[in-house]
Amino acid sequence: MKPNLAYMYLLSPLHTGGTSQEGNLVGIARETHTNFPYTPSSTIRGRLRAKVDENINTKDDDKVIESKIRKVKLFGTDLNDIQNRDFVEYYEAETDRKLTNLEQGNIWIGDSSLLWFPVASLSHGVVWISCPLLLQRWARLQSDRQINKIPTAYKAHFNSKSDVYLKDAIISKNTIKDWQEWESFIPNKDKTSIDKVIVLPNQHCETLIQMSLWRQVKVKLDEHKSVVDGSFRYEEAIPSDTLMYLPYGITAKANNHTEEYLKDFQKLLSDNKLLQIGGQESLGRGFLELWIDKKEEVTA
Repeated sequence: MKPNLAYMYLLSPLHTGGTSQEGNLVGIARETHTNFPYTPSSTIRGRLRAKVDENINTKDDDKVIESKIRKVKLFGTDLNDIQNRDFVEYYEAETDRKLTNLEQGNIWIGDSSLLWFPVASLSHGVVWISCPLLLQRWARLQSDRQINKIPTAYKAHFNSKSDVYLKDAIISKNTIKDWQEWESFIPNKDKTSIDKVIVLPNQHCETLIQMSLWRQVKVKLDEHKSVVDGSFRYEEAIPSDTLMYLPYGITAKANNHTEEYLKDFQKLLSDNKLLQIGGQESLGRGFLELWIDKKEEVTA
């Protein structure tokens, strides 16, 4: 079965910590072979798992147990579940299964990848960029698209009567080719602000994305409001108005309950259209709009 897709449109900058820190730069998670930013599946999975328990009346024991069972069915168990004897007894009675070890859930979630990335332009305001590599990745997950329809480099949709300025790059108007099919590569376009797009060569796209990452200077202050020595650093983030997507599906553990668990997970996504991920909620970072295509939904 092909993976289903969910889309993330960033409403504020998103920082997901990387595995290394170079000097005073706190980087973000990046793919090792392309250097493109991405959001780890564990970050998304953990946030959605926590959402299952939200808005549950903690004084209603039955509701709490039902919520825990739902969470375990979707995402698997953790140590707290195993150590909670009341929950274990209820779970075993409801499922007729022994719960003695950590178990895998019935839903898998993949890393989120870039699809369209916003870049400031002196000539055109904001232009969203992508490249054949990123578009091919996404198209491979689409059952109704052909790989040979992927646009070549410098296909664009905007007024190209003048040269295009993207950060420090200048693209000659004579290089740009009109792209009529651009909207078919922007799922649920009405949910985004994307209106001017250009497809760049893979290596140029990576360079411009690197140049266009959101960066903030951060310092640590002491009790006298003075900067602590050595605390100065830059922190990277994926900028707002970036469009990303993530694949998800059913694990082999689901057996004959595929549609049941898929519908339950899609309901969880639909109930949390505004989501915050990353560790900077108090700063207003990491907020995004989340949706799935109607064609992906399982019908009763």
